[in-house]
Amino acid sequence: MKDLVHSRWFHPLLLLLWLIVGASLRLIQLDAKPPWTDEFATLVFSLGQSFRGIPLDQTISLETLLSPLRMESRLGIADVIQNLLSEDVHPPLYFVLAHQWMRLFSAENSLISIWVARSLSVLMGVISIPAMFGLGWLAFRSRVVGQLAAAMMAVSPFGIYLAQEARHYTLAILWVIALLCCLVLAVQSVQRRSRMPLWVGLVWVLVNALGIATHYFVLISIAAGAGVILGLALLQAREDRRLLWRPYWRRIYGVACATLITGLVWVPIWLGLRSHETTQWIQSQSSDLNLLTLINPIFQSLAAWITMLVLLPVESPALPVVILAGLAMAVFLVWAVPILVWGLKRQRSHPLSQWSIGALGGFVLAAIALFFLITYGLGTDLTRGARYNFVYFPAVIMLLGVSLAACWKWQPSDPERPRWGLPQLDGKRSVGVVLTIGVLSGLTVVSNLGYQKYYRPEPLISLMQTQSQEPILIATTHNTLVQVGEMMGIGWQFRSELNSAAAPQFLFAHQDVKRCLDDCEATTTLQKTLSALPRPLDLWLVNFHAPSEVEAQNCVTVSHPRPYTSGYSYQLYRCRD
Repeated sequence: MKDLVHSRWFHPLLLLLWLIVGASLRLIQLDAKPPWTDEFATLVFSLGQSFRGIPLDQTISLETLLSPLRMESRLGIADVIQNLLSEDVHPPLYFVLAHQWMRLFSAENSLISIWVARSLSVLMGVISIPAMFGLGWLAFRSRVVGQLAAAMMAVSPFGIYLAQEARHYTLAILWVIALLCCLVLAVQSVQRRSRMPLWVGLVWVLVNALGIATHYFVLISIAAGAGVILGLALLQAREDRRLLWRPYWRRIYGVACATLITGLVWVPIWLGLRSHETTQWIQSQSSDLNLLTLINPIFQSLAAWITMLVLLPVESPALPVVILAGLAMAVFLVWAVPILVWGLKRQRSHPLSQWSIGALGGFVLAAIALFFLITYGLGTDLTRGARYNFVYFPAVIMLLGVSLAACWKWQPSDPERPRWGLPQLDGKRSVGVVLTIGVLSGLTVVSNLGYQKYYRPEPLISLMQTQSQEPILIATTHNTLVQVGEMMGIGWQFRSELNSAAAPQFLFAHQDVKRCLDDCEATTTLQKTLSALPRPLDLWLVNFHAPSEVEAQNCVTVSHPRPYTSGYSYQLYRCRD
């Protein structure tokens, strides 16, 4: 065994193991969960299609609803960029890459495969595993740190959740890892008081530019890195202000200026983001201010931080399983947190590690501070979307790897052992427990018992199948592309479960506001549509945010079981002659 550890093949083979584990966890049941609104946005825009082609205020078929999800070779990258920038709020880089990816595996005029769409995100999530090893080596010159960081990235439930989304987060994570590599090299150059290589500066600027072109929230990562550099500058200024004009600082200033210039390109788009209709769900109104709005961001953040390490089946439909999973997570955290804190403290005692730990820790703290500043200061609650924590997720995983590396050699007889935890376990067994819990947490995510999709049409479709024997009209109010995505989820599920003859019709009744209580155009549209349709008919109002007033059309409310369906509110009416 000792000879194997010292073999030149040991670390490549071990890293290959983490790659296999990480890829397996990300690929298991990849297409089992139905796509949700944000993923439909990825599919439609990546195909070069548009949501504006969906007819409003008239009945449409299932095929018409799903037509923007078909591959058409006439649509190219120019269509991707044009439709995305005119209808959505995201930058185009990932969507352009997804367009090319889908063209490789899709036939002309075929409905896109959700497995294909999600597999691109999986691929980038898998690449992040060796990328973490590289970051560990650059920051700490330790293969053990790199291996444990790679292992934690492979099994982190948060990372697996993001990788199984047909979204741009895993690509953004790769840019954040690259940004952290450049940041660490810059900190080391300041520590040695020598200029970092010119190529590092150029790569840093390029990474920042590509990160912004992937997701605008990478700006928070860039700002957090700038905060670390600023803190370092203040430390040196206390020693001697003249040091701030040394050549190694001037190169860092050059990176900052070049990054600022690349960011200015996006300013015209950023000015309209806060008022864009698709961002309103994270905006807080002054009338909403209460105790819950003050404390929710704290608990939402805590939940996201915990799931970077552990997530057991707390979203199981069985209450006893939920209770047991919650208790198990609490016990694990009470055991693991003191050990991880001890590991970081022990690593900080080494001169070669303290600078990198300070940079990574400062990066995480600065990013979290920016989250709360934006949430409480600007009334934009970024903590509502756990996925947005991708901006500092790699740094957290790196710190976990650093801590576990210190625990690796710990023995119960060590006088400096953690005061809490399970002292009967040595360091290697402790690391094994953490990784095992990580694997179980990953299986929780892929089994849809944690980080469930926001919209789950399956229970609603099942209810429609049991309650409706007549033709079905599904009506919803339309305000933005979000409502189209909601109905696409229902349509996608219908298509996978029923033949085309049993497929419902759909109605998007447009109204200029999301909710309407009086004199609503959506209400008028619904009544006109019903008057022109043959009877008998079952009307399902789904997320219909306006008065229905369908009684005049001889439609009566039907009492029926109403199981909870995440993302969908609904009511059944039977319409007769």
